[in-house]
Amino acid sequence: MSKSKKHILSLDNDYEYEMIGICSHHNDYRLVWGINNVLALHLSKAHEDFIVVNKKGTYLSQHSLYEYKDEDNLLEYYLIKNKHFGKFLIHEKPSIDYFLFIYGIDYEDLDSISQKLKQLSSVLAVFPLDPMEIESTENLIFR
Repeated sequence: MSKSKKHILSLDNDYEYEMIGICSHHNDYRLVWGINNVLALHLSKAHEDFIVVNKKGTYLSQHSLYEYKDEDNLLEYYLIKNKHFGKFLIHEKPSIDYFLFIYGIDYEDLDSISQKLKQLSSVLAVFPLDPMEIESTENLIFR
């Protein structure tokens, strides 16, 4: 009897979005108003909150979600509140209040967006983040 070989398949996640962490002392609707003005967007409250479930499909938490789809430039924007009733969307970053996810943007444009967000009086800090470095982002599915 021969020994069977064990093969392990590992897949690298290739995230299709860029991510910015935002610290703000204002409510989400006030922050969205400022973001819309400074970035010339039309973020609006989604019909449903962003629901977080584990790999087994068990409900973990839900978070306020704003979205905008720029069909002309093939870009999608999602602003999600990180903390809701003591539960975090991305628990590795508990000090960040909101995450802005952008699909279809070049990394170079991320710096320009970050600089514009820093101009808002309701924004305390802005952090461009690499989704590859944050383990819990592999559970985020927007589409």
